Amino acid sequence: MKLELLGKKLGMSQVYDEDNNLVPVTIIQAGPCPVLQVKTIDLDGYSAVQIGYNPKGKSPNKSNRCTNGHASKASVEPQQISREFRLENDHDFTVGKILTVNDFSDIAMVDVVSTTKGKGFQGVVKRWNFAGGPASHGSMFHRRGGSYGLCQWPGRVFKNKKMPGHMGDVQRTTQNLKVLKTIPEKNLILVKGSVPGHKGGIISIRIAKKLKIS
Repeated sequence: MKLELLGKKLGMSQVYDEDNNLVPVTIIQAGPCPVLQVKTIDLDGYSAVQIGYNPKGKSPNKSNRCTNGHASKASVEPQQISREFRLENDHDFTVGKILTVNDFSDIAMVDVVSTTKGKGFQGVVKRWNFAGGPASHGSMFHRRGGSYGLCQWPGRVFKNKKMPGHMGDVQRTTQNLKVLKTIPEKNLILVKGSVPGHKGGIISIRIAKKLKIS
């Protein structure tokens, strides 16, 4: 069964696992996520489920008529964030169903999709881990990228050349994170290890697609 929840990253902490080892965990507040729309192959051309999420735990103060009408069809409050995930055509999701942390109580491994922290405009040393040049003895070459061109032929810079530019603020997926604990009454999931992004960032948590069998 495929399952996905929207949530936000609350931060990191430490807990003891079943072997009494102190391990780092990321605390994720996931759900509740109502099902806003169920898409089918006959009507939409593909099978998917659209879910919503309110990061502050309440409906937004201002919402347009489109958002209100879309939520009213599912008999739920307007949602600030809505995303969809693909499914097979035969599933048991219905419009208005509420997805919670309880659905992950028996899940051992999850994948977390989040947005990394934005670093702004950075040079090649920080962005691509270039070694740079000598730091002293009259050197005029310190943190630059070296030669980018190719003389007269072909007389241009090739695509995908590693150069200074915008760094971070991209979507990344962390796979096979172990679920150490779920707290349904507070909508919390504790996963082992770190998750990209800042505190309060919106993330998506799903059942792991590539389970590592040790």
